[in-house]
Amino acid sequence: MQKRPTERQASIVETVRADGFRTIEDLAERFQVTAQTIRRDVNALCEEGLLRRRHGGVEPALEHENIAYRARKVLHVNEKRKIAAQVARHIPDGASLFFSIGTTPELVASALLQHRSLRIFTNNLNVAYVAATNDSFDVTLIGGRLRNRDRDVLGPEVEAFFNSYKVDYGIFGVGGIDPDGSLLDFDEQEVRARSAILANSRQNYLVADHTKFGRNAVVRGGNISQVTAFFTNTAPPDAMSAMIHKSGVELHVPEPDAEFPTFYVPEDH
Repeated sequence: MQKRPTERQASIVETVRADGFRTIEDLAERFQVTAQTIRRDVNALCEEGLLRRRHGGVEPALEHENIAYRARKVLHVNEKRKIAAQVARHIPDGASLFFSIGTTPELVASALLQHRSLRIFTNNLNVAYVAATNDSFDVTLIGGRLRNRDRDVLGPEVEAFFNSYKVDYGIFGVGGIDPDGSLLDFDEQEVRARSAILANSRQNYLVADHTKFGRNAVVRGGNISQVTAFFTNTAPPDAMSAMIHKSGVELHVPEPDAEFPTFYVPEDH
C-alpha cells in the first residue's frame, strides 16, 4: 500500500484487532459495502502487514516490528487527539521539551501549536515538521541516518543528543505496556533513546492509547512506575491501575463526555 490507509481500512483493522477474527461477509455487512470492496481493502492491509489472511476471513497480524508510520497515523486517531489535548493543558508557555518517535507524540506537538516560545528537541522528523509551523518555537532536530519507514533518527548519536540537555518535560510513547508495568518496544535503539529522555527530563509524560495495554513487543526498557504522569484515553486494567496508583504516577484519563478543543494538524508530508 503506497498511500496511508483510508478511514474505512483503519476501522477494519481496529475491528479485527478487537474481535480477533472476522469473515469477509461480516466486514461487508459491518461497513455496508460489497464483499469485493472488503476483499480489496483486506488485501491492501495484509500487504502492509496490518492483518493476516486466515481461512474464511482475516485476523490480526503477528507483530515482530511496529506498524509503518503511514498506517499508525490513522489508527485510533480520535483517541490520540484526546490524549494530546490533555497533555497540552499541562505544558506552560516557555517550557523546554523532548519528543520521542511515534504518532501520539506528534499529535501532542500539534496540540501545543497555540503555545508560545517552546523549546523542542527531538529525533522525530514529523514532530519537527509540525513544531516548525509555529514561528515562536525553537526546534532542534538531531542529525543522522533517517529511518524512511518511520521518519525518525535512531542510533548512538541520538542517545548522546538527549544526554546533552536537561529539559522540563519529556514526551514519549511506547510500543506496549506489559501487565507487570514494563515499557516495551520493537527495537533496542528505540529503548535506549527513550531511556535517555527519561534520564534527562524533570517531568516525564508517557502518552499511549488503550491498544498499548498488554501489547506484545519484545524489547524491555523501563517501567511505568518511573514516569511522572501517564496520559491515555481509557482506564487501564485494574491491576495496572493499582500499580500506577501505588507508584504515585499521575493517571490522566478523560471523562467520557469531556470536550476538548480542536487543533490544527498539518497535512501528511
